[in-house]
Amino acid sequence: MSAVEEEQKARVVGGVRNRLGRAQAVALWGTSGTLISIETSMNQGLPGIDIIGLPDASVSESRKRIRAALSNLGISLSAAKVTVNLQPGAVRKVGTSFDLGIAVTILACEELIPEHSADGVVHCGELGLDGRILPVRGVLPTILAGLEAGFTRFVVPYGNRAEAALVPQAEVVAAGHLADVVQAHGGRAAPSNTEPVPAAPSSRENVIEPTDLADVHGQHDARRALELAAAGGHHLLMSGAPGAGKSMLAACLSGIVPPLNRDERIEVLAMQSLAGCVEADELDAVAPPFEAPHHRTTATAMVGGSRPGAIGVFSRAHRGVLFLDEAPEFNRDVLEALRQPLESGYCDIHRAWGSVVLPAKFQLVLAANPCPCGVAGSSTQTCSCTPHVRRRYRQKLSGPLLDRVDIQLDVLPVTAADLRTDAPVESSTVVAERVAAARERQTHRYADMPWNTNARAPGAYLREAFSFRSSETHVLDQALERGLLSMRGYDRVLRIAATIADLAGRTRPDGDDVLAAALLRMREAQ
Repeated sequence: MSAVEEEQKARVVGGVRNRLGRAQAVALWGTSGTLISIETSMNQGLPGIDIIGLPDASVSESRKRIRAALSNLGISLSAAKVTVNLQPGAVRKVGTSFDLGIAVTILACEELIPEHSADGVVHCGELGLDGRILPVRGVLPTILAGLEAGFTRFVVPYGNRAEAALVPQAEVVAAGHLADVVQAHGGRAAPSNTEPVPAAPSSRENVIEPTDLADVHGQHDARRALELAAAGGHHLLMSGAPGAGKSMLAACLSGIVPPLNRDERIEVLAMQSLAGCVEADELDAVAPPFEAPHHRTTATAMVGGSRPGAIGVFSRAHRGVLFLDEAPEFNRDVLEALRQPLESGYCDIHRAWGSVVLPAKFQLVLAANPCPCGVAGSSTQTCSCTPHVRRRYRQKLSGPLLDRVDIQLDVLPVTAADLRTDAPVESSTVVAERVAAARERQTHRYADMPWNTNARAPGAYLREAFSFRSSETHVLDQALERGLLSMRGYDRVLRIAATIADLAGRTRPDGDDVLAAALLRMREAQ
């Protein structure tokens, strides 16, 4: 700083010194973050706090929270004009996490912390009126954005200390009160006697406990389809009568899907942080999410974006499983909203407050009854639905949606013979080992590609990589010519065939694999 600037900073005007304080924060927009430099000036003028730099209403409201919190430290701003600049000004600032950073710059102006002590520190937290620092959402993405910008020191709320500790590269101070922040920056403040605010309990609902495949009787075809879905990351539709075991089979999927790699775990944690439901205490404990929303859930709740920063169910299921039980009972707009994330892996959200792109690479599992009464096709019960009612019920799952679902099978009811059989039943642990080996082959095959599973591999790549002979794809060629299979469906059959070969330990699928995959795909044409 030049001598002229030093003089300007120290000049006294009307009894109030012109002072400047700086700190850092992060503005989140979806999962991406932009480093925000907070500059605060205190000088002569009409007393008050002005915040500039494109703040939203929650940021503007921080003036009252900050004034009350500072008052609890014995700091009065009644004689000062405070101007807070959040730059860059073109980036919209949303949320209450800027409270702490703004308060720290005022502390620097009041010389309660050493000059420049907060310049290289990223602050994140909401202030209570009593000076306590309240937990906020998005702490993990904030730390990741700060690290990417070259900052390693962070001050976060005490209630967010567990998720902040998941990033070992960051030097984190978890503060429960504004007085703790003063002390962390080398200033003097009387210790607070108030208890820090803990993390809010997770508000997740409709959590389905994992089920072991050893508890599933019979259902050989369904078990095989579930194993293929887990191995290749394929979307799955199970249709069958109530009580056939569709929900139980879906609950088994989380016990056999392969574990996430490090980057995927961080992605999952970032989404959980934005949703306010971080569950893991350490990075290695992060498992693929399993979301099972109620069929009355709205499209906005599924996609997200009801307000800036709001994460939907699709994004909470990122890198995991999204299970829609009684799928035809979901609203039509919910089902049609599945198309984009199934195709691209993202939710492109446009609202009055702006637009944002959220990751949503999930594995979709649908369960449906064959008709409203649930017994259509049964050999022992008579369906009470008219053909028109059955047709309308099935049409709730549109053709474009079903065309994006790789495996489609009918789940038959369990028989008494299935219950009495002495044949050994494989557990989830045994199946998970085969699934992991098949997924490892895919990881090796797609090492230099932007995808890592068969379900994400483009059909053009598979056709070129495996060089299918016409005799091997004869069934698919005929189905395509007769209109029984779309080009998208053709490629998805090849993806399933590749997974069948991976589970068998072979380097490429053959004609038998393609035929078996076609039977799993073309349920209506069998």
